[in-house]
Amino acid sequence: MKKVTSIKYLIGLVIPVMFATGCKKEFLEKPPTSAIVDAGFYQTDAQVMAGTASLYNRVWFDYNDKAYYNLGDFRAGTAFSAWNDRGNVLFNTTGDNGENGAAWRAFFNVVAQSNLTINNINKYAGAGVSPSVKATAIAEARFMRAVAYRFLVSNWGEVPVIENNLELLTDTSLRKHTVPSIWRFITREMRAVAENLPTTASQPGRITRWSAEGMLARFYLTRAGVEATGPTGRKQEFLDSAKYYAQRVITNSGAQLLPNYENLFKFPYDNNRESLFELQWVFAPGSWGFQNTAPAYLNYGPDIANGDGWGGDKGATWWMFKQYEGFTASGDTMLRGRTLDQRLKATYMLPGAHYPEITQTLNGVDQRLIFPYVAGDVNFASIKKYVVGKAEDVGGEAASQNYPNNTYMLRLAEMYLIYAEAVLGNSASTTDATALEYFNKVHTRAGLPAETDPLTFDMIFRERILEFAMEGMAWYDFVSLHYYNPQKAYSILNEQDRGYYNITPDAFPNPTMWTIKKTTWHTTERQINANAGNFRLPIPNVELSQAPNLNKPAVDYP
Repeated sequence: MKKVTSIKYLIGLVIPVMFATGCKKEFLEKPPTSAIVDAGFYQTDAQVMAGTASLYNRVWFDYNDKAYYNLGDFRAGTAFSAWNDRGNVLFNTTGDNGENGAAWRAFFNVVAQSNLTINNINKYAGAGVSPSVKATAIAEARFMRAVAYRFLVSNWGEVPVIENNLELLTDTSLRKHTVPSIWRFITREMRAVAENLPTTASQPGRITRWSAEGMLARFYLTRAGVEATGPTGRKQEFLDSAKYYAQRVITNSGAQLLPNYENLFKFPYDNNRESLFELQWVFAPGSWGFQNTAPAYLNYGPDIANGDGWGGDKGATWWMFKQYEGFTASGDTMLRGRTLDQRLKATYMLPGAHYPEITQTLNGVDQRLIFPYVAGDVNFASIKKYVVGKAEDVGGEAASQNYPNNTYMLRLAEMYLIYAEAVLGNSASTTDATALEYFNKVHTRAGLPAETDPLTFDMIFRERILEFAMEGMAWYDFVSLHYYNPQKAYSILNEQDRGYYNITPDAFPNPTMWTIKKTTWHTTERQINANAGNFRLPIPNVELSQAPNLNKPAVDYP
């Protein structure tokens, strides 16, 4: 699968240099040392491009490890953990929460390393570096910085915008910046980035103009709410821009939906034709931080893992099951049925489901995975997305906490749904033919019949939840909604059931139906109380102690 022309090959070349220089965590301790800073390094096009390779993985490690699903799915209610990470599941994340701190550090590490990369290239790039390669490399760093700030402003609201970490050595007046001014900054950055990125990836896995324009579609859709005048007052100018950029990516990028949704998550799916941006992980024994550790915490048990398998208490929430067509409620305590929606099997595992791409070892014997049925009043629909199996299932390139599969950051499917929502805009519904066509490309790919009714916000929101569950996406859909209609965001979150349940198949294996019952004795911690006081994440306490100016009111960024 690996080729010498891929970015993963360049990442492999950079690993020894990164480990020789070390890595600092706190974003205010700058300049960081986990980067290539040798003045003699940036002398050729190949060296410059190698210098940006780690921006695709190492700097995102603390986010991808466990924070991506803690923030993106546990807080959103698409998944839960019965015994771990309860602060995020129950929506009472504190300033001392581990994944809150890990995500904050990771995003500011992306910012710092991107800034240092820009500085180094501008300062040290030799005459042998072509202007186009220099411009592309700087654009890659600015892209990563803007994406990191999208996460920062979405999760914490007002945060400091830092474009030059070297200035922090003498700057004692660092302040947080206002939410609208941060969104202006990252949109301006991404528009500039798009001009300097190639329309075709220079190496498999590299970002392109369409990666940037896809991010612009995402940014503008959210900004329409940031500058809204109320629940039905999203800014039309930004809705139009979201529609414009989504259409450009759909029409011009050459990206296509994979025909089978399941294949998006069957190894090796890396850098497929639907993908617009992925974090590029590598199997790197002895080189901590360049590999994908998330599967270790998602694998439901050691029988499908490589010396790990710590996700036995993680799974779909009761609320998530209610989003799938085909399950019928009996009162408030039972769901029964099955679904045509192929995304369920690809996202969560139900008892009796077959996964022939994954090896299961039972009593010392290997077989193709059949997700087990555990009788009792508590069991889980375990996580399937990003679970790729044992070493023999991935070409030998897996070990404990060491997996090679990439993490999606932007897919074409989102462009179709952004277009549909941007067309809907502030209306109650839309019959726009193109919006309905694009919505149905995503909807029917999942095995469902085409929708013929007018599209509404609730239909599009639900489709996004089903399409992107367990991809760290759902929380940011709630954030976008919260900007202009916080009461609706609170209402959806507070109506969710996040408690224990049991799934019983009508036959095992090869069930034709499942019955899902709430665990009767679990009567507390089933619901949350999302409100204005806990919707945003608190800035980690360690950062507040080191940078007291973060307690001061925010100011606009220039």
